[in-house]
Amino acid sequence: MRDRAKACVERRSWAAVLLGALACGSALGTSVAFADDCPGHPNALGTSRTLVVDPREHPRIGAMQYKETLPLKDHEVVITFDDGPLPKYSNQVLQILADQCVKATFFTIGRQAKADPEGVRKLAAAGHTIATHSQNHPLSMNRMTLEQVQPEVDQGIAWTKAALTDPSALSPFFRVPGLLRGDAVESYAASLGLQVWSADFLADDWRSISGAKVHELAMKRLEARGKGILLLHDIQPRTVAALPKILADLKAKNYRIVHVVAATPDRPATPTEPEDWLVHRPSDETPVAHWPAITPADLASADTRARAALDDFGNLDMPAASRSLPKPAWPRPAVKARIATAPALPAPAAELFTWPPVAPLSARRHQVVRVEGQATTRPATRPVRLASLRRR
Repeated sequence: MRDRAKACVERRSWAAVLLGALACGSALGTSVAFADDCPGHPNALGTSRTLVVDPREHPRIGAMQYKETLPLKDHEVVITFDDGPLPKYSNQVLQILADQCVKATFFTIGRQAKADPEGVRKLAAAGHTIATHSQNHPLSMNRMTLEQVQPEVDQGIAWTKAALTDPSALSPFFRVPGLLRGDAVESYAASLGLQVWSADFLADDWRSISGAKVHELAMKRLEARGKGILLLHDIQPRTVAALPKILADLKAKNYRIVHVVAATPDRPATPTEPEDWLVHRPSDETPVAHWPAITPADLASADTRARAALDDFGNLDMPAASRSLPKPAWPRPAVKARIATAPALPAPAAELFTWPPVAPLSARRHQVVRVEGQATTRPATRPVRLASLRRR
């Protein structure tokens, strides 16, 4: 009995040393690799290192939808699974990962955790990262209000925690169902301190395609990026069929698995630079224009003169005599001189502006005619218009 207790204490001590090494390595900026021995599988892929992240510093990640993603090095891969647990297929996925000593991140559905709590506990026992994926997997979170989002997120977390022996094993990571992000769900997740995960590339394993096609798409898209977060589903038979081939190809092509966990007071975040998180990092070969920052001015003590003087432009090192600069002799035409010496033209005759006299309107209403030598008046005749002739 004493020997058994002593062995237990030694195991705990070794675990404490291991966690201390992780913390020290993170603090010193070095990466601590967890190269598992993987008993019985000497050629296993393994897990190369653990990346510790602070969700509040980087609340949204994934190149498919956000400007930031995990700060991975070239040929590093993070494997994630959605929608489980579902015993028939999730247990097979767990066995395949165990055979290769690969650690992954599982985004569980609350309803599935409620139906299969043992499946959630198996994830924790295997050392995988456990995250949440809503309660019922609604494909409408991009249209949901905050009141609709809250129970989906809260219940998914609650049922997953309830399934765990140690609720602290649940990581503050969340993935929106169908990647159908929206302002309401992102804002609420941020208020809870959750890190919203998208993905860097997919394998389309939710579609009605073969396992061979899933394997082909996963590797083709990974090689196009060179690294990233792979999204799979542990509830699909095609995923179970494709996963061993994917892991074998990762091993053959020198890819390395990275396990992601959340930072805690006893486990500080892995040191990174802000640009390491950017999907499109600035390049030394590509010039980037940066507008100069405007220095805030103290307007209360500013000079409010209507016009600036010459001294306002920094000519303080110039001699006093040279500060009164002569006006430039621009070639301007002497307009006034030309007008003064121009020859005078004669005034135009008044007859040029006189038109034949026109009788007033009242006088034009009657015209004067002579009948047998006597003058008389009669209404003036109106001119005949062509329109009236046409009507006739």
